[in-house]
Amino acid sequence: MDGCSNEVKHETGNKLKGEMKLNSRRSEMKISSCRSERYEAEVGTGAEATFRQPQERPRFVIAGTGSGSGKTTVTLGLMRAFARRGLKVQGFKCGPDYIDPAYHSAVTGRASRNLDSWMTSSAYLQEYFLRSSAEADISVIEGVMGLYDGKEDTALTGSTAEIAILTDSPVLLVVDVRSMGRSAAAIVLGFRQLEPQVRIAAVIVNRCGSEGHYRMVKAAIEAACDIPVIGWLPRDSGLDIPERHLGLLPAVERGELEPLFDHAADVLAQGSDLERLLELAAAAPAMQVPLEAAATLNSTLTSGEASQRSPLAEEGNKEGDLSSPGALTALEETEGLAQPSPVIAVARDAAFNFYYADNLELLARAGARLVHFSPLSGKGIPPEADGIYIGGGFPEEFAAEIAANSLFLSGLRSAAAAGMPLYAECGGYMVLARSLTDRSGAVHEMAGIIPAHTGMQERRAALGYREVTALHDCLLLNRGERLRGHEFHYSVMSYPDGEARTYAYESKGRGGSQPEGYISGNIMAAYAHIHLASYFPAAERLVAACRTYREEKLAKLQQI
Repeated sequence: MDGCSNEVKHETGNKLKGEMKLNSRRSEMKISSCRSERYEAEVGTGAEATFRQPQERPRFVIAGTGSGSGKTTVTLGLMRAFARRGLKVQGFKCGPDYIDPAYHSAVTGRASRNLDSWMTSSAYLQEYFLRSSAEADISVIEGVMGLYDGKEDTALTGSTAEIAILTDSPVLLVVDVRSMGRSAAAIVLGFRQLEPQVRIAAVIVNRCGSEGHYRMVKAAIEAACDIPVIGWLPRDSGLDIPERHLGLLPAVERGELEPLFDHAADVLAQGSDLERLLELAAAAPAMQVPLEAAATLNSTLTSGEASQRSPLAEEGNKEGDLSSPGALTALEETEGLAQPSPVIAVARDAAFNFYYADNLELLARAGARLVHFSPLSGKGIPPEADGIYIGGGFPEEFAAEIAANSLFLSGLRSAAAAGMPLYAECGGYMVLARSLTDRSGAVHEMAGIIPAHTGMQERRAALGYREVTALHDCLLLNRGERLRGHEFHYSVMSYPDGEARTYAYESKGRGGSQPEGYISGNIMAAYAHIHLASYFPAAERLVAACRTYREEKLAKLQQI
């Protein structure tokens, strides 16, 4: 996009230069002012009008030229640097990843959110971004893989670039310039020219050999591309993020990565023009949900049935987009819901922590009261539970502790026998099996609800997006209805020959389709991490099953 940096210079010069050029705090003041103005615009406007008017959202996307370029290090360092200034930083992660959002949350003190343009509709993504960033001073959106890498080989679907376009965000491109000189300019030039709709507003170069090396590649890039290079990081092993092993998130929770986060912030604060970056973020265009999406949002909040909340329910969800735009507004506090609301117990601790934030919000929006519990604590299923949701995580890392928690495992068995709705994904699926064999070869007894055995292997078993079609009526779907999700695991589920099994889904990925998962009565489990925003009636259906169970449970108690 020729002249990109000139356009940015004019915008920031007209809007911000007079406010910011002498005072290092003026950028932050401008951002805070935007936040105050949008509060005034949103308070008391009602569901339909909440985001119908353009909203100021200071923001930028951090993208890399490929995986391993350093975008996560830059993201975490900038988030921490901005948070140190007292800014409320909202983190977002492009794509289905769970680990990077955990980093974001640890650095900013605010729950990070996923933005996925394949699993959810464009309009939903825009509305979700606006809603999730409403209380923040600045939003930092970390990309996935390289800027243009996505689900398809020749299109932008599911890529960082597509999300940058949908959110109309300027892009900060991170380039690894190790052992490179003027060739760095050719890389940036190619990235700028591949997709004119993507606005690469600035560059940070990583793994420079020295400050002189930085100045050399900076001059080359700015001369050839007319894009400012606003900072650099040296080759520094202290900036290396640990490999993605399965005990990593517990280490984050214990604060073991805090020195790395602080070091990244220190290096970026010293070697980068943070004021320029704040100006670019503040100059991002105002956003709004399309008018048709706002109208649909209003109708979803004023109707009561799943079939009314999504037009796709009436169409059978067989063709086309899987989600309607603008499904919900700000989440109501679940504690404030009326007592008749069914209670869904959500397993959440170091062993089970892979949940999309909006999946939980959609369940609450559908009328559930969510209660978190920890299987690692030695306690059982919350007694008030009317349903159980066990997400993914690292059960293999805590298999001995889980096996030793007889209250938890017996509680699962009792719940299943009583017909309580029980939904499990990936790690939760593994725990419902008869046993789990960890990487050392040790065998641990699990719940035994599913007639299978789980074994860990060194080689990755599955990775990629999945579109799943229900083979039978089940907790989430009617037969033939679909959801979208993602699969990533190193375990294999083995069902002994002769064991009865009813598959949950036909799961379609890049490599083809195959039956997957397990259903029996109110039990449903599979490897795929599904996104409820890909088909909203799924959340309604799960909550309805929990409500039915609750009513039947209360009726039996009244007869005693």
